[in-house]
Amino acid sequence: MTTGGAGSLTHLDETGAARMVDVSDKDVTERVAVAEGAVRMAPETLALIERGEAPKGDVIATARIAGIMGAKRTADLIPLCHPLALQSVKVEITADADLPGYRVRATAKVTARTGVEMEALTAVSTACLTLYDMAKAVDRGMTITDIRLVSKTGGRSGAWHAAD
Repeated sequence: MTTGGAGSLTHLDETGAARMVDVSDKDVTERVAVAEGAVRMAPETLALIERGEAPKGDVIATARIAGIMGAKRTADLIPLCHPLALQSVKVEITADADLPGYRVRATAKVTARTGVEMEALTAVSTACLTLYDMAKAVDRGMTITDIRLVSKTGGRSGAWHAAD
């Protein structure tokens, strides 16, 4: 098992034990990560939410706030994740009749020694879970799908963009 360097499992020490990676020798740089995901639902559920008639209230506003809160709590949820003082988290939730459902996109930004990919992914995941929770009374068959990192910039490894 490799434990260090490119392509290795950095959260394991030389004995295979879990550890928080030491980032003290990394440069402080601006880092931005973008993640996305989707919630598929019945067309009737999408229409209900779009009309503002969901039984639990404003589904989109609640999911957006939940996504931001999720990003802020990432280090509490993901073992070995560094706590970060986020400078910005933006959660966009867009209706898509072709799914049918919602597309969720989160952008997280920090100036730090480590990246914000997990924060962007947690924001998307939390927003998607909240969309499900807010509408499950009318549609338990919804699916959360396609959560992925879209891009990241900053740090030693530079920019990365997912292939479409």
